[in-house]
Amino acid sequence: MRFAGDSGDGMQLTGDRFTSATAVLGNDLATLPDFPAEIRAPAGTVHGVSAFQIQFASSDITTPGDHADVLIAMNPAALKADLETVAKGGVLVLNEDSFTQRNIEKAGYTTDPTQDGTLDGYQVFKVPMTSITVRATEDIGIGKKEAERAKNMFALGLVSWMFGRPTETTINWLEKKFGSRPEILDANVAAFKAGYNFGETTELFAESYKVDAAPQKPGTYRNIAGATALAWGLIAASKRSGLPLFYASYPITPASELLHELSRHKNFGVITIQAEDEIAAANIALGAAFSGQLAVTGTSGPGIDLKAETIGLAVIMELPMIVVDVQRAGPSTGMPTKTEQADLLLAMYGRHGESPLPIVSASTPSECFTAALEAARIAVRYRTPVILLSDTFIANSSEPWSIPDIESLPKIDPAFATPNGADFLPYSRDEKLARPWAIPGTPGLVHRIGGLERQDGTGNISYDAANHELMTRLRQAKVDGIADDIPPLHVDDPAGDAQLLVLGWGSSLGTITAAVIRARAEGQKVATAHLRHLNPFPANTGEVVRRYAKVLVPEMNMGQLASLLRARYLVDVQSYSKVQGLPIFTEELEHEITRMLDE
Repeated sequence: MRFAGDSGDGMQLTGDRFTSATAVLGNDLATLPDFPAEIRAPAGTVHGVSAFQIQFASSDITTPGDHADVLIAMNPAALKADLETVAKGGVLVLNEDSFTQRNIEKAGYTTDPTQDGTLDGYQVFKVPMTSITVRATEDIGIGKKEAERAKNMFALGLVSWMFGRPTETTINWLEKKFGSRPEILDANVAAFKAGYNFGETTELFAESYKVDAAPQKPGTYRNIAGATALAWGLIAASKRSGLPLFYASYPITPASELLHELSRHKNFGVITIQAEDEIAAANIALGAAFSGQLAVTGTSGPGIDLKAETIGLAVIMELPMIVVDVQRAGPSTGMPTKTEQADLLLAMYGRHGESPLPIVSASTPSECFTAALEAARIAVRYRTPVILLSDTFIANSSEPWSIPDIESLPKIDPAFATPNGADFLPYSRDEKLARPWAIPGTPGLVHRIGGLERQDGTGNISYDAANHELMTRLRQAKVDGIADDIPPLHVDDPAGDAQLLVLGWGSSLGTITAAVIRARAEGQKVATAHLRHLNPFPANTGEVVRRYAKVLVPEMNMGQLASLLRARYLVDVQSYSKVQGLPIFTEELEHEITRMLDE
């Protein structure tokens, strides 16, 4: 299902509320918020259309769907922008009141699309949502403009009836949201009930639909977005390590929600700072790492460009710091609200000099929680900055999440340096090649810090050629050694005779899973594997990619992981690229799998 309307029509809110009701029913689901970069484009224009897509079912769901079966279009511009996303034969529910001649022209139509054959092949239902909403709220005492703003609740009530969503979930939320403003609460509740009753009593809709709960393992579940899961994962890492969480960032789409979420949790000792720019945010976070805190800075691609010098400083100082990159379409400002996976090479090499660091990626919204824990574990254990890659799709979309048992989460031991009576060697190393983490002000642990090259062991400034090569190789060996401390790359090859391996990373996981299920149903022999650690790769990665005659790597970039695999393992990896600001669709990847197997 896809909700679409003006940016001011509340489509993200409508989709979010429908998602919450769907989660309560126990359906599996995946969502895709899709909104413009402009805060408010001209009303009624295609550029201002905001949409929210959700796929839900009584079985396992891995993607928000390629094409919608139902589109709720609040105006002609929404229909114009999103009609191509609807499957032929799909249901179109249109706000009939908005299809005036002026609105039709503003949307770019020359004729009325409901009359000229544009919608042939679809099931079209025209509903006067605005006028019914105004009538339903006329006794509440609000103005016509305020009444019209509640039409999204009418639409939500209508589709709640169509798909048997519980009304209590939405009404309870409205009471909490608008309890201090009784007239706004009453208007929204009245509009919601009017939509539900319209569906129930009108003869316009011939049928409603029932979607049973999906089978789930026992546990306590909640619907969670990627940004929220990542924030909670960082908080969990703080608690499991005993380190106070310090987050510094500068507002940037789509990473700002991480700052918003963390700022709500002062009760967990979280400290958040909105810095004056990206460079300052990175420097503040690195200072927090020096002082013994779980230090995090977050941004998107343009911010990583600016933080690069400080990240390099963290590499040579060998201090634990997490850098979150919620990737978006680039380059430069690019498309700020659209998704992409094009920062992998930036994360790998986007600093001057030899400055290796670990890279961890999240693959689903709920997996952001475990990815944050893993990034913190590696950063603290190996005394190194870690880049954690998410993307716009993962951060904004949501899915059911089984709340874990807190005691089952891994403990993280910061193992701070302590005085031992001997001369302190700040660049001595343990068996993992990690140097001591010395809290400033601790008697007996005075040492120099900074960006100049350090002498092995003592940490004194050194321009010695042999020492520089030694330190460079030690820093690289430390990162390489992490491969022995992460799980091997898991391969899903049920019969062990697959002819093609589909290897992915990040948010391509859901699409790969769905496409391979379809391919196997057609009798094709396909294996899958998914990388969560991108530097270093799991120790068995080379063996895995050499095992198969053909290897396909789908990415929302021009083939960055494929290039790394080709260079490192000398395997003829084939790339499937999409750079449209949209996730790869299941049918697109299924066609590519079929094409490669048919060659």
